[in-house]
This record gives sequence, structure tokens and C-alpha cells, in this order.
Amino acid sequence: MPIVGLPKAEKSITFNAMLENLKMGRRGVLVSAATMAVGAIGGCSQRMLSVAPPPPAPRQTAVAHAPMASVPAAPKPEPEIVREALAALDRHKRMVAHRDRIAIVDFSVPSSVPRMKLLDIESGKEHDFLVAHGSGSDPGHTGFLQRFSNIPDSNASSQGAFVTADYYIGKHGRSQRLLGLDPTNSNALERAIVVHGAWYANADMIPAHGKLGRSQGCFAVGERELAKLFDQLGPGRMIYSAKV
Repeated sequence: MPIVGLPKAEKSITFNAMLENLKMGRRGVLVSAATMAVGAIGGCSQRMLSVAPPPPAPRQTAVAHAPMASVPAAPKPEPEIVREALAALDRHKRMVAHRDRIAIVDFSVPSSVPRMKLLDIESGKEHDFLVAHGSGSDPGHTGFLQRFSNIPDSNASSQGAFVTADYYIGKHGRSQRLLGLDPTNSNALERAIVVHGAWYANADMIPAHGKLGRSQGCFAVGERELAKLFDQLGPGRMIYSAKV
């Protein structure tokens, strides 16, 4: 069943409302707000025990520690890019075997924030990943993608819809081939644009450098996050890349 299109006033539409419209198009029934929630935060109480205080510990010289820097929180995807991604999922449905989850990469934000969002369309749950862009897309290494390219040897990221293919072991270890489905990324297989792990996409790059390193156009994620992404993405699903 085709995906229901979203209203033109996309800037006023919430992300959850978009998923609700999509699910209504699939099932023909309303979905309760509870099933669309990303997740509820549960409280946990602890019982305090009354015990005798321990003897004082020997005095030790305090050691100064630098404050631990954390990766900025992932932004909510812009309604426009979500609308584009779901429209692409419907447009390429014959090429995408599994339409339950989709990865959306919003290259309008810097590499210092998790800008790859893996969305579970059925449950509304999402998982965020840091992802690097190509050096040809950011020659000055500003941390922001400046341009896309589909040209071989450009070392740039490409925009559009990709479908994930098979896994293989390459120079970056376990990797996943991608097929470009649009004219803007039709050379993805020829250019060896893949998903792989990389040290320069690890989270510790952010406190150290304020941005990730750059790939040769591939979707490079942190080495410690790759297995988690592959477990949820798998072959036959869509990655949609854009800058809005």
C-alpha cells in the first residue's frame, strides 16, 4: 500500500504525526498516541538504609580531572527531510525489500552531532549515530558538508536514496555495499560508497577536535557503533541522505 503523503505545511508537522500518517496509510486505522511514543522515562526509587557511619578514610591528595565532554544530543529531524525520505521509500518500493525501518542522514547539521537517525516506522523508536561526510564535500574540514557529488574520485558524499546490499570484509573491516537509486547517487556502487566503521568517526573525536574526520564519500560511523547499526539496518533497507 503506498505511503500517505504529508500536508504541505511540513514545518508545522511533528515527527510523530508523520509516522502516524504513514501507519494510517498502511493499516487504514488510527494508531494511538501511546504506540507512537518514542519511549517513556521510568522513575526508580531506592530505599535508604540506616547504618552506622564507616570510619573516616585516610586523607588523600585530590587529583584534578578534566571535565568529561559529551557528544551533543541528536537534533530532531526536520519535517522536510522526513517527508522527502518517506516519499523516496514509497517511490522506490520495488527496490527496497524491507520498509519497516529507514536511516535518514541530515547533512544540514555538523558532524559533531549524531545526524544519522535510524527510524523504526512501526514503533516510532529511533536510534542516533554519528556519521562522517566525504572530504570532497568539505575541503576546508569545517565539520559542515558544503556540497554533494556523484562524480567518481570526487571523495564527496552523495545525496538521495540508497538501498543497503551485502556485507563484505574490506580495508575498513566489515562493511556494507550500497546501491544508489537516484540520478544524484547512481554511481554509488562504482565509487564504492559503502557503510563502514572508522576511528575518525568515534565519539571521542568530538571532545578532542569538535568534529569528526572525513571519509572518501562513505557513510563512516564509529567503530564501536557499527555492529549496533548493522544489526538494526541489515540488507534491503533504505538510507536517505540530504541537506535541507
